[in-house]
Amino acid sequence: MKERTTELVEGLRHSVPYINLHQGKTFVILLTGATLNNQNYANIINDLGLLHSLGIKLVIVYGARNQIDDELKTRQIIPKFHKYTRITDAKTLDVVKKVTGLLQLNITASLSMCLNNTPLQGAHINVVSGNFVIAQPLGVDEGIDYCHTGKIRRINHEAINAQLSHDSIVLLGPVGVSVTGESFNLSSEDVAAEVAIKVKADKLISFCAEQGVLDNEGNVITDLFPVDADKYIKEKEQQSQHLSSDIRFLRAAYRACRNGVHRSHLVSYLVDGAILQEIFSRDGIGTQVAMEHSEQIRKATINDIGGILELIRPLEEQGILVRRSREQLEMEIDKFTIIERDNITIGCAALYPYLDERMAEMACVAIHPDYRSSARGDMLLDKLIEQAKKMRLEKLFVLTTRSIHWFREKGFVPAEVDNLPITKKQLYNYQRNSKILILDILQ
Repeated sequence: MKERTTELVEGLRHSVPYINLHQGKTFVILLTGATLNNQNYANIINDLGLLHSLGIKLVIVYGARNQIDDELKTRQIIPKFHKYTRITDAKTLDVVKKVTGLLQLNITASLSMCLNNTPLQGAHINVVSGNFVIAQPLGVDEGIDYCHTGKIRRINHEAINAQLSHDSIVLLGPVGVSVTGESFNLSSEDVAAEVAIKVKADKLISFCAEQGVLDNEGNVITDLFPVDADKYIKEKEQQSQHLSSDIRFLRAAYRACRNGVHRSHLVSYLVDGAILQEIFSRDGIGTQVAMEHSEQIRKATINDIGGILELIRPLEEQGILVRRSREQLEMEIDKFTIIERDNITIGCAALYPYLDERMAEMACVAIHPDYRSSARGDMLLDKLIEQAKKMRLEKLFVLTTRSIHWFREKGFVPAEVDNLPITKKQLYNYQRNSKILILDILQ
């Protein structure tokens, strides 16, 4: 029981920065037809209710390909496609309307459940649907008439934002209406991407059967830049005549990312709590498509002091690092370089130059415990060497009591107090007895 309680406390503590980060932000969530059919769907709905209760504005877009195909099969109607796109004739449109209407009612009902002893207890979520998506016919391509298959003409984003500002969840399906009063079958991925772009969403999120996008060895690709996503899409399109839902979403994510949506995520609908793990943990669980990597190394600013203190305090208490006051950090913040992941500081190091002796000290090196087995220390070392070279310095030295072997592996060699710059030599703490190691950065 004690261990379980500790896990809960630690989980909450680690998630708080992300809760604060996402509060008031807008997410567009795509629930594919396969997601709606899966037995984990009820848990996903509960997780969306949790996101809403944490102050995240939600637009939910649902797909219906699986359900439409099942109903067509029941009615013995043969589905027709052209260039991966369904041709929606009059009979198929009747099926689309029936299926999507029923799904809308079912999803609304699921989000409305607020009985005692249920995850949405007391939530009282207001779900709003309407004619937010204006469509037009896709037309004729290579002599093929798409009939009632359409494309998006415009999104009434002002109306959507108005509903979000009133704490409602907006629910949209893959059917749009036209200015002539017709209905058109749309791609749910296109609807999700276009809505995310128009409402300036912070995230676009969807689900698939896998943990995310997989490489050729079956490993999850955690981060994709738009250019990499585009390359991946083209490779998969050449390999198959069938366009899977994850590839369709990557297409949408690629477009959204190019048009201002900072991050798109693809997670598994089979994994309970996958969307929560993706959003509220440092490393996530699926694939992220973003213009920038979620992790960056940069010079610290005064706003980073809190994160640096949180990182170095445990090491100071263990005697691994020399204690620095907040005031000292404020005065020396220009010496620090940090590694930041999702606005959380996971690594830091400081560079103190001694220009007369053409040397610099690498100090206050700290890596978050979750990342100490990675190459974050190497990243900081390389960055500080780069800074030192720009200052025309020749040697980098460290004073350490615990990380001697790590620095030796990086090319540092043992040295004596007399090898230190004069001012540093005068401040050397013989009681602490730190080991001195020096690296020639010109080699």
